[in-house]
Amino acid sequence: MSDYVIMTDSTCDLTQELATELGINVVPLSFIMDGKTYFGSLNQKTISTEDFYTKLKNGDKVSTAQVNSEEFVDHFEPVLKKGIDILYIAFSSGLSGTCQSALIAQKELAEKYPEQKIVVFDSLCASMGEGLLVYLANQKKEQGFSIEETYDWLKENFMKMAHWFTVDDLNHLKRGGRVSAGAAFIGTMLSIKPVLHVDNEGHLIPVKKVRGRKASLDALVKQMEDTAINPAEQIVFISHGNCLEDAEYVKTQIEEKMGVKEFKINVIGPVVGAHAGPGTIALFFLATER
Repeated sequence: MSDYVIMTDSTCDLTQELATELGINVVPLSFIMDGKTYFGSLNQKTISTEDFYTKLKNGDKVSTAQVNSEEFVDHFEPVLKKGIDILYIAFSSGLSGTCQSALIAQKELAEKYPEQKIVVFDSLCASMGEGLLVYLANQKKEQGFSIEETYDWLKENFMKMAHWFTVDDLNHLKRGGRVSAGAAFIGTMLSIKPVLHVDNEGHLIPVKKVRGRKASLDALVKQMEDTAINPAEQIVFISHGNCLEDAEYVKTQIEEKMGVKEFKINVIGPVVGAHAGPGTIALFFLATER
């Protein structure tokens, strides 16, 4: 069986410690803030998430960019030169063109390294939903799955990767075109909090609205109660926009209601956080449907 590595990008929002422990290679996506380009890193070397969210709260504008195909060649080629195959699990094509850039690099390198494999998998996932899919794929690799078997497992299971979000500030969704300016204004006045999910096409879609922050967090937990597959046997990922206390509240509710014992909690990185904003809470688990 040929040796292979699993690669992903920095929108997975895993901790650096976990990525290192799993041996996951992470391609950084970039963002621009205050006219300066930063590369997203799991270890927060370029900018701490606390500084990032403080700037965002203060009204600093952020734009994001996908990785181009030449950058993917730079990340993929050193691995191929060692005779190691690559399974790249990409950020949702419904939210970014990053996956398409990886496919262009794959085609270019396939001609140069015909004996090696680059398998690109469009996760249709974001943040720690992407991270959880990577984590579970790595478990399969450690169990001895070949690159083809792990890819097949991903195909069979990625539509079960539920992503449920709520945000505290509608204005960031307004800037991203997710809600209208009028809806953002009225919602803010009435303390309306949207509950959103990533759908089967990998798009971030508003599903319902609730009144008040606690109700929105409870709605995430209720969604998991209604749809999770054997929740007590799962590992659950929760990401947050610099609001750890709320993430811990969601964790406690899930522990008490569903008996889940294993969690990973981490802050949402700048590339996803630029669009979701401070105060975002996101819950990820395997479900009967997204």
